[in-house]
This record gives sequence, structure tokens and C-alpha cells, in this order.
Amino acid sequence: MKEKISGADALMRSLISEGVDLVFGYPGGSIIPVYDKLYDYQDKLKHILVRHEQGATHAAQGYARVSGRPGVVIVTSGPAATNIITGVGDALMDSTPLVVITGQVATPFLGFDAFQETDVVGITQPLSKWSCQVRRAEDIPRAVARAFYIASTGRPGPVVIDLTKDAQTGMMEFDYEKCDFIRSYNPSPDIDAADVARVADLINSSERPMILSGHGVMISGAEKGLAALAEKADIPVAATLLGLSTMPSDHPLYKGMLGMHGNIGPNINTNRADLLIAVGMRFDDRITGNVKTYAPQAKIVHIDIDASEFDKNIATTATIHGDARKVLEALIPHIKERKHAEWLATFDEPERVEREKVVMREVYPSGGRMTMGEVVNKVSEATGNRAIVVTDVGQNQMFSARYSRFTEPRSMVTSGGLGTMGFGLPAAIGAKMGAPERTVCFFTGDGGLQMTIQELGTILEYQTDVKIILLNNNFLGNVRQWQSLFFNDRFSQTPLVNPDFVMIANAYGISAENVETRDELDAAIDRMVKHDGAYLLNVNIDETDMIFPMTPAGANVDHIMLTPTECYPID
Repeated sequence: MKEKISGADALMRSLISEGVDLVFGYPGGSIIPVYDKLYDYQDKLKHILVRHEQGATHAAQGYARVSGRPGVVIVTSGPAATNIITGVGDALMDSTPLVVITGQVATPFLGFDAFQETDVVGITQPLSKWSCQVRRAEDIPRAVARAFYIASTGRPGPVVIDLTKDAQTGMMEFDYEKCDFIRSYNPSPDIDAADVARVADLINSSERPMILSGHGVMISGAEKGLAALAEKADIPVAATLLGLSTMPSDHPLYKGMLGMHGNIGPNINTNRADLLIAVGMRFDDRITGNVKTYAPQAKIVHIDIDASEFDKNIATTATIHGDARKVLEALIPHIKERKHAEWLATFDEPERVEREKVVMREVYPSGGRMTMGEVVNKVSEATGNRAIVVTDVGQNQMFSARYSRFTEPRSMVTSGGLGTMGFGLPAAIGAKMGAPERTVCFFTGDGGLQMTIQELGTILEYQTDVKIILLNNNFLGNVRQWQSLFFNDRFSQTPLVNPDFVMIANAYGISAENVETRDELDAAIDRMVKHDGAYLLNVNIDETDMIFPMTPAGANVDHIMLTPTECYPID
């Protein structure tokens, strides 16, 4: 006869069976049985007590993004369950595998507005890959197995398991089987040889091809395949925001970032290319600009694990449905060795280089107050371009994306699709725990930091070595930029009256300093990088600093603002 254990015990054993050794969470009434049992598994399951449930989800995202393993979250019912919604939605948009476990009132009280009861499944179904409620202890192992399978296969994403309190306390005979099949769910489609042949023909016959590298390249571990395809056919590569670090920044075929604040060459040449090869990306509006005028000369090849993305935003010429790594491995043998010297030269032609230099004043300013670009550039240099870069959302995010350089994969962690302010601090904590051997540099603005600033308490408790670079302009900077450019300098509710961030950091046991002038910057960065432990630099930034280039929302992708009054000439 099998041993009988509680549902809470079964949950612990199920997580361990899936290889989980770290969870993020916050206890409460409806999840107490699970936390009570967790007490017995402290040698196998390390629990990170965050200071807010939203922080748990973002920390789990950071962990998942750098480790490639699902992040696990455990919280209670009611307000705790609603607090995880932003992180779940963020993870869905950015294809991040999470397994989120919420407590729930006991089954007899469901539907009676019991204390801290919310309809977790109803709320999370539209924002997750899968959401279920478990009301019996014996159903917990199967639910957990399915959750991990769904979260981590195909296009990854968040799943939610809502555990009633009686399911946690009920007794059962434990038996765990990992899930590797669900009827009607096919996360690993067979790659169609005819599709591969068609795409190979398009690549082999193109004269002005360009590869668009998205987050799917990173998720599938296709970085080597991406480089091999580009090198064999001599094709330039540009990255989406979440595709940054899928190719080293110094690779001769890497031409920069795409999109609203991307590099001039890739954006201009998007509308000059005769073939775009999109790998693991979804043609987000921040990439395409005006879809009606996007890539008018190009045939579009789209490679993705999620077939629902095909033709959703941009009409394709050919598609390959499958995992990016496997698709590239199948495609490369059919590709001819080519040279596209003339086409490649257009990315770096003198006129475009000179135009980019207009923007690069941000990195090498001749005077005035400090700029975000120069700070990011100097931090990247000081870390040997090897750090994991975590950002919040806003100007700090775009400057970090443009002026950080990458030498290793899985080095960019940011909220892309949902654009969640407050994402960065907990995500940086999770990233450091997912890759403890690497330096984690977190760039944030004064607005975003204060949305989840309580997570400094998590850094304090677990002595998490995160380097925090606060680009402080006393404004909601990105909104301010739009107000300046498009709303006649009417700065409605964007100036901030800020606290003393150094005092706050010190109160949490974090070393910190103010950097008021450019003359202080290099030495301060050096102290931060060499410091053993968390560190905060509060850097005084010019409040008028703006992020350029910029393609205004809805404009053509090759309509590029270089300054508030200067645009790149349009052919």
C-alpha cells in the first residue's frame, strides 16, 4: 500500500520531481498548509520571500529568462492572486515560462464571496497559456505535471494552478508521472521539408536579404544556428528588443536593433530589402511602424513556433512552423554560400554613419549635464560587455538597449510586450538567482524604481548582488519626451518629487552613492563594479535628455527623427 500524504506534501514532491529548487512567493491564509509543509523541505526547495506578490512574478520571470527554466511562484488567495496578474500578463506577452500556484478558499465556500475569495481561473485564463483549479488532493500531481509541460514547451508562457484549501489538506496516495503528451496540444510540430525548400530558394535567390532576430532565437537556444545561417549566406542581422544578445554586438554581420528607437541602418534597410527572414518574432507595432508601408520591396519569410503569428500583422511569402533552433538546423544545409558585400556596405555608408553620430552625442557629450546614454555606455565598458542587463521601462530601457553591448546569450532581460514599469528590480533579483555567477546590472528610472522599491527588502534578506544604476531625471522621462515632442511641452503629471534614494538604499543595508557630475562618474562606476554585494548609483541626469533615433508611433519605419527638429532624409 502506498504512503498517504497531504495535498500540500504532494505539491512539494511534485515540484521537486520537476527539478525545482527555487520558488518565489508570499504566504497567506489560504496557502498556509503549503507553507507549513514547505518548512519540511527547506533543504530541497529554497523559498525567496518577496515583499509584494507582483515582485514574485517578475523575479520568477528574471530567473526564467536567464536560466531557461520555468520560474515558480506561490502566493495565497484574493488580493495576492490579483497582485500576480500583471506578472502573468507580462510573461504571456514575452513568452516566459512561469508556474504560478495560488491558494483558494475551501471548496464548500466557493461562490459565496468568502473572505479573500476571487475567481482566479476566470481572471487568469485570458492572460495565461493554461489556468485550472484543483479541488482534490489526488489531482495535484497531474495538474503540476501538465503545468510544467505546458509552460515550458512550444511557445513558453505562464500557467496558473489555483489550489483550494481542502485540496492542500486532503490525503492521497502519492504517485508522480511527468507529462509529455496532451491531446490536441502539439508543442513540437514536425518541420515541413517543402517549407524548408521554399525558404531556402528564397534566400538563395535574394540580393538584399536581412535576418530579424527575435526572442524566439534566445528561447530555443538557436544563437549558433542564427550565426551559422548569417555567415554562410553573408546576411546582415538585426535584433528586436527581446532579441538583443542573440548575436554578439561585435559580430561583423550584426547591424543593431530594430524598431522605434533602433539603429538607422536596419530600419532604413527594412524598406530597401528584397527579403526579410524573421526568426522567432511577432512583428510588433514597435518594430513595423505603419504596417501598410512596411518592407514594400521585400518578400517575408517567417519562422516561428506559434503558427498564430503568421500573417497576423504582416503578410508572409513563406513560413516554417517549428522551433527556431530545429528549423535553422534543417535550413542551413540547403543554403548556398553567398556574398552580399554591396548590400552590407549600405548599413555603414558614410551618410548613415554621420546621421547616427548626431544621436551618439548622447554617449560622448561635449558638455552639459550627464546623459543616460553615456552612463549606460560606461557601465557596459566597465563590465567588459559581459553583464546581464536588466531594465525597467521607459527611457532607461531604450538607452540600455541601444548602448549596452553583449558578448553572451541571455544577457537582456526587459519587459517588452507589456512594458511594465516596476518590472526591473524584482526581475534583476531573479536574474541574479538564476545566474549567480554573472554580473547583473539593473538600469532604472526614478519612476519605475518606486513602483516596486519594496523589493530592496528582498535584496537585504538574501544579500543579492545586484548593481542598480538609477538614471534619475526627476521625471517620468519617456512620457515627458512624448509630451515635449507631440504635446507642446505640456508636462502634465510627469515631474516627480523624489526621496533621497541613497538614504533609502542605506536603510536596506545597500551601499549607495550620488553621482552629481560627469567628473565623478568613472570612479563611481568602478567602485560599484568592484563592490562585493548590492550597490546603488543615483546618477543625476539631464531632465531634457531624450532617446533618439525615434520613429513616431504609426509612422513609416524609415521615417527617423534624429533630434526634436531633424529627421533622416527619406529617399
